[in-house]
Amino acid sequence: MSYVDLRSDTVTKPTPEMREAMAEAEVGDDVYGDDPTVNRLEALAADMVGKEASIFVPSGTMGNLLALLIHCQRGDEAIVGERSHIYLNEAGGMSALGGIHPRPLRNQKDGTLALEEIRNAIRPEDVHQPITRLICIENTQNNCGGMALPVEYTRQVGEIARANNLRFHIDGARIFNAAAVLGVDVKDLVSSADSVMFCLSKGLASPAGSMLAGAKVFVARARHLRKMLGGGMRQAGILAAAGIISLEKMSKRVGEDHIHAKKLADGLRNIPGILLDEGTPFTNMVYFNIADNVSFDEKQLCETMSNYEILIDWAGARRIRLVTHYAIDDAGIDKTIQAFTKVFR
Repeated sequence: MSYVDLRSDTVTKPTPEMREAMAEAEVGDDVYGDDPTVNRLEALAADMVGKEASIFVPSGTMGNLLALLIHCQRGDEAIVGERSHIYLNEAGGMSALGGIHPRPLRNQKDGTLALEEIRNAIRPEDVHQPITRLICIENTQNNCGGMALPVEYTRQVGEIARANNLRFHIDGARIFNAAAVLGVDVKDLVSSADSVMFCLSKGLASPAGSMLAGAKVFVARARHLRKMLGGGMRQAGILAAAGIISLEKMSKRVGEDHIHAKKLADGLRNIPGILLDEGTPFTNMVYFNIADNVSFDEKQLCETMSNYEILIDWAGARRIRLVTHYAIDDAGIDKTIQAFTKVFR
């Protein structure tokens, strides 16, 4: 069957060019530091985000965890968004594995954490309280509709961190989507951060892997901790070869996914029973709620849509998220709109 898969941009498959590059990749042992393809990827990634160094890790979850473990000691506190991936979707690793106390703040409608609330959340010196060490933001902010956080905002968060002797980490899983929709260089979005993680395996279509970037001393510590967590992948150049294509080519086309998301939202907008979020889409995600007067719920809708060869996923009670990516074309969008029209009719 010719399925249209809108569950996530993680479902992308490697492009033919990636598969060829993977088959021909020159490899070594990355734990020894002698895999030339991994070394090339790490140098390219660091340069693209304007940091001294970077490290290739198996997943974005591991990349974020490494940053937390480096910036915080056990018992320290990290300020995070209450709707952030680090807080909601990483299995509590920061506390279970790092002994780090999360301080969740309310995400605003635009995905940001209010600057004054960040300032107020920084703990004073008090033996009864954990020590605030780190501020984390997510860009794009997935659970706020895929909202992109602008350069000026990230700069202001960085200023708060420096003024209070804190570290600043950006979960930039989809940072290239943010850069594309804002029309800025990705370096400008992360220049204020001490560290940034971004994924190769979402909209950039690699089969696996993420990058964690920062200062050389930070990345050296990350390399040690990556080994501790079991993330040393030996002949990882086979995967890194795809990652190089992700950065050199796929990062430049994510704006097409935003165009397809807008076409999808426009097609769903007038279907009775579909309540689109205000402003959606901001990047490559379309969020909507199922109206109360509709007889089926989110799980039944997912099952029914699969009968029309459309794969979707739910994001909460009577709530749906649709994500576009390089494998979704105009024909797939049209097919999806037609299927939703039939189901809701």
